[in-house]
Amino acid sequence: MNFLVLVTLIRVVAQLFIWIVIASSLLSFFLPPYHPVREALDRIVDPFLAPIRRVVPLAGTLDFSPLILIIAVDFLSRVLIAIFTGLS
Repeated sequence: MNFLVLVTLIRVVAQLFIWIVIASSLLSFFLPPYHPVREALDRIVDPFLAPIRRVVPLAGTLDFSPLILIIAVDFLSRVLIAIFTGLS
């Protein structure tokens, strides 16, 4: 199997998901909760943020769960890429 294609796919999906998390976080400051774009992004991101929000408390009015999710996705993608490049 060509692991280079799999590594590229992992890298692209991880980066796309990170950008979706960033867009969702930024749009939460500007768009109302029931805006269609924000609802669509929240449907994608919220299932991943909910477990983090249960563990990590809010720091005043700041929510660090998107940052933790971005770090986790980046770490997981790097681990998977290292595994697959080690196999090739």
